[in-house]
Amino acid sequence: MTAISPMDINEVDSMYREHHSWLSLFIQRRLSCPHISADLVQDTYLRLLVSGKLPERKDSRRYLTHIAKGLVVDTYRRRRIEAAYLELLERVPEEVAASPETQTMMVEVLVEIDAMQHKQPFKVRQALILRQMEGLSYKEIAQRLEVSVSSVEKYVAKALQSCMLAAMKGYY
Repeated sequence: MTAISPMDINEVDSMYREHHSWLSLFIQRRLSCPHISADLVQDTYLRLLVSGKLPERKDSRRYLTHIAKGLVVDTYRRRRIEAAYLELLERVPEEVAASPETQTMMVEVLVEIDAMQHKQPFKVRQALILRQMEGLSYKEIAQRLEVSVSSVEKYVAKALQSCMLAAMKGYY
């Protein structure tokens, strides 16, 4: 791959015209929504431009597919998170429910936290889940993960730190 220069914009344009139709079909088969598919096709090329790297012509389809698959996975994750959040909101009394703007912001923050946690090693994610969701003690988590209590403390701290960073990123 090479860095994209102003001269390469013509190459990106050519790639767009050559691959737009099949990329659109590729994404639409996975999402069943032409509007979201059209957005993701544009996002695929935007990511290509932002990356500053242009694949070799022979690798362009494979590279675009790789980017598009990541965007489709992100879309599924976002849908899952949004559905879970909206389900939770249904149980909240209407008088304390958040405004639509706050709900949208919360979904963004939750998506960011989810993305950050998926970048963490398995034991870090697992320690946080066992602590926060199942309420296990550090000793119980250490036994389950077959690590020391000290390691569990570090895992939970690291996971919580990434949650805070994601939340701060979502607010700013």
